[in-house]
Amino acid sequence: MKALFTLIGLLITLAAVAQQRFADLGDFRLENGQTIRNCRLGYRTFGKLNANRSNAVLVPTWFTGTSDNKKFVAEPGNIADSTRYFTIVVDALGNGVSSSPSNSTTQPGAQFPQFSIRDMVRSEYELVTKHLGLSHLHTVMGISMGGMQSFEWLVTYPDFIDHVVPIVGTPRQSSYDRLFWGTQLNILERGNYSPDAMKTVAALHELNLTTPGYFFSHLKAEEEPAFLQKKEADYVNRNPYDWASQLRAMIGHDIYHGQTVAELKNRIKAKLLIVVATQDHMVTPGPAIELARSLQVPLIELPSDCGHLATSCDTSILKTEVSKFLMQ
Repeated sequence: MKALFTLIGLLITLAAVAQQRFADLGDFRLENGQTIRNCRLGYRTFGKLNANRSNAVLVPTWFTGTSDNKKFVAEPGNIADSTRYFTIVVDALGNGVSSSPSNSTTQPGAQFPQFSIRDMVRSEYELVTKHLGLSHLHTVMGISMGGMQSFEWLVTYPDFIDHVVPIVGTPRQSSYDRLFWGTQLNILERGNYSPDAMKTVAALHELNLTTPGYFFSHLKAEEEPAFLQKKEADYVNRNPYDWASQLRAMIGHDIYHGQTVAELKNRIKAKLLIVVATQDHMVTPGPAIELARSLQVPLIELPSDCGHLATSCDTSILKTEVSKFLMQ
């Protein structure tokens, strides 16, 4: 009974601390020379800093995801357990919560400047240092586009972090990834960012989210029309300009920035654990596996036919391996 009351107390604490917050970054200059005016970054915090302020974990959001979607990572026993860590879940630029084409009053829609994954990371660094007053992070970890941001943190701020865990992310896009993300972008651009364009994107995105095997075992053929209709209804409410802005950021993502693997290795200071889904059709695992082998760092392979959603299907593997790694 005591354990039950303790757990309830922890969950109440999580709910209280998890309010949506914003950091005002002012006019934020991007690496392409453009500027996001009155830039705001959304975030939520969970748990407490320890006495020497050494337990902060930053979790960037996935593609189009929000800190509200991602707050589960801070639950007791999860990979960024806030009973152990001070967990910061940050809304990436363009997600509709932080500064985005959909919520900018001065640069709306197509007028919004084009940011990169590196710009996302730079904005997160400003949040952590200038607004939260931290001089170091224990860990940066993220899923999917959050994994791409984690890889960028590894090379952009190598002395600032102890551990980096990119999960089903990539250090740079493969030809398949560029074709996949680029096709979605082409659909939106050629369809003038219309609701019908978003419906077509919905079908393509859902097709690659898992695998043919997963569909075969989870969706009967006669149920497919209703499934697609529901997904189209969900996606038509998403802002196409936000979607396109993060697509462009991912398409241009490449942590090598013209460097060789040897040059990259000399730059990396943090301990690195790379997690991939071996049947991932959304963010193909090849570049991440290649980097893990070149750097000779730990590699965790999630094998299920859930594809990109393997983090939800192989949770026990993920939680066990990440928790073990963060204790090093």
